[in-house]
Amino acid sequence: MVWVYRPDAMAGRDRPDQWVALNAGTGAVIAQADLDTVGHGGQQLLHQAGGQVFLDVGEGQDGSVIYRASVAEGRMDLIRYPWNDRCLIDLAPDGRQFMTVDHEQADVAIHTYPDGEVTFSLSVDAFGHDPDETYVEWSGGYLNQDTVIVTLAGETEDEQEWFRHYRVDVSSGQVQAEFDAHAENPYDIQPLGDGSWLTADQSGHPIRWTDA
Repeated sequence: MVWVYRPDAMAGRDRPDQWVALNAGTGAVIAQADLDTVGHGGQQLLHQAGGQVFLDVGEGQDGSVIYRASVAEGRMDLIRYPWNDRCLIDLAPDGRQFMTVDHEQADVAIHTYPDGEVTFSLSVDAFGHDPDETYVEWSGGYLNQDTVIVTLAGETEDEQEWFRHYRVDVSSGQVQAEFDAHAENPYDIQPLGDGSWLTADQSGHPIRWTDA
């Protein structure tokens, strides 16, 4: 099955945004649903159980909406989470949690699956930075089941941009230490959930790193 998010409203197709499940072999529509978004783009993440898919629809300055869906008997069971200010970052390797960042980039949060209850959240000052000068980037994710990587960024007094990655213990919510991801920019990291992560070399090819 192939899942496709269609930003039809923004594209001027005279219909709502669509989320469509297609037969991977034939391209036939299995199920689809109208979304109450006007999205610029979307990110889909497959839950480890296989039957559930998450969709984060970015609406620019209007925020971000997170959906969860599954398909049974030709019908899409669609659930919208009750926020318009959280950006989906990653799903836990065991599927029991997921990670979001505030759309205004003020904090990071860990939620339980499937209900979305917040286990803990950390604002910028929890990492020892001034929230007036530093923000949480929409990047990072689960390094492994016990650790998430959170990315912070800002500017120096002479307007030089900087970024740092941090380890956070999922069970306690404690910030552990800075994390050297060998990344060239705040988004040059893709945690894989098994203790390894990807960055890109200068030509764009992926490099896989393993946590020591």
